[in-house]
Amino acid sequence: MKNKVLKIIFIIALVGVFLYVNNHWLQVSSHEISSDRIPAAFDGLVIVQLSDLHDAEFGREQVKLAEKVKKLNPDLIFLTGDLIDSNRYDLEKSLHLVRKLVGVADVYYVTGNHEVAVNQVDEITGALRALGVIVLNNEAKVLEQNGEQLVIAGIEDPLMEPAELSEKTIAKYMDRTFDGIPDQNYRLLLSHRSEVFDVYVDRQVDLIFTGHAHGGQVRIPGIGGLFAPGQGWFPKYTAGIYTKGITTMAVSRGLGNSIIPYRIFNRPEIVLVTLKKE
Repeated sequence: MKNKVLKIIFIIALVGVFLYVNNHWLQVSSHEISSDRIPAAFDGLVIVQLSDLHDAEFGREQVKLAEKVKKLNPDLIFLTGDLIDSNRYDLEKSLHLVRKLVGVADVYYVTGNHEVAVNQVDEITGALRALGVIVLNNEAKVLEQNGEQLVIAGIEDPLMEPAELSEKTIAKYMDRTFDGIPDQNYRLLLSHRSEVFDVYVDRQVDLIFTGHAHGGQVRIPGIGGLFAPGQGWFPKYTAGIYTKGITTMAVSRGLGNSIIPYRIFNRPEIVLVTLKKE
């Protein structure tokens, strides 16, 4: 009887350690994106992407996550939506992280579906702007360096217009955002949704940073994600790099959870992208 009890305790402890590691041990995924369209002045630009924080905590007031990002020495930081969770709305918890990030590099942000669902978009974006975050609501910014330009654009989550299909809304947002931007400019886009890759390809955006899929929440080794919103079972776009034509999409597995409380074989992820001119 005693041996059985000890075995049960050991198994419970093992499961507890496994779940803790899968949900708190931060992983950095590094990608090098090469293109002859990248301006020479931006060769070697380092971008850190964080997505889908939801209600997750990494150290007191997010100090572990912030320190991990700082050590990567990014030139830019992209926040691609779901900075908060609509089921446990606590903006201050997310702002702890943002306050630390703005001291590391310029921070860019776009909304996710949870910001829209909680019906506090103005409060959230206002608080972020007050901290110095560049909020991109269907708009583009042009960075200039040594006489060359790089475009950074961002679109709102399509839940802002729920009566329309996501693909149609995102296409409309993109057309509005890139209006007047010359096609020859290398264009980066922040967008929460990964499931509309074909829309990004049709608009010939160079590099898109997305999230939303949570890596499929549960990842099956050798197969991939199990389920993602907007894609259903065994989703196609859950993590890593996808390329078609001149378009590349980086999909973050995200940091936190929402309705499903645990990530399995799916550690919270920081995405590190370095631009390289071919």
